[in-house]
Amino acid sequence: MKVLELLEEIEEIVDTASGFPLTGKIMVDAQELLEIVREIRHELPEEIQQAQWIKNERERIIAEAKNEYEAVIADAKRQAEALVENDDITVKAKLRADELMRVTEETAKQLKMSTYDYVDSILFNFQEKMEQLNALYFGDMFGTIEKTFNDINSTLSNNREEIKEMAYRTQMNEDDTMQEAEPRQEERDGE
Repeated sequence: MKVLELLEEIEEIVDTASGFPLTGKIMVDAQELLEIVREIRHELPEEIQQAQWIKNERERIIAEAKNEYEAVIADAKRQAEALVENDDITVKAKLRADELMRVTEETAKQLKMSTYDYVDSILFNFQEKMEQLNALYFGDMFGTIEKTFNDINSTLSNNREEIKEMAYRTQMNEDDTMQEAEPRQEERDGE
């Protein structure tokens, strides 16, 4: 990673710089430091592109999961309609359709939850890496770069919160669906 190498170069310049007696201050070549800072600014967009790729990948995975979920549900409905020929077959078809719907929804929920966990772990690892870089290499001297890291960290936190919220809503929708399905099953048992 080019940015880390440049930061190590700054650290080496500071470590080897001549000091002013009794002040704790050092003398460094401003041009040399400014050139390194320019290179860091040049390299940072690549890191930001990686964060954008992670966000886009998360959205793609969620869209695929939703499409698969809808396709399975549509298939289950088609199978249930094809089985409706007489009363005995109708009852069995309804039971089978309900079971397929339950299994399908559970599978879709598990897929969604796995996707959320996967995206959250990627975002968490990237967030940790950004915090480590921030803690190790940036101080008061690089306020602008620190702001960039804080913005990225905030975006990652927001993305993680969105994932957790989506997972929570999925769980709540599943619980509501299960509660609605229980009275329908009792009605069928009464028939």
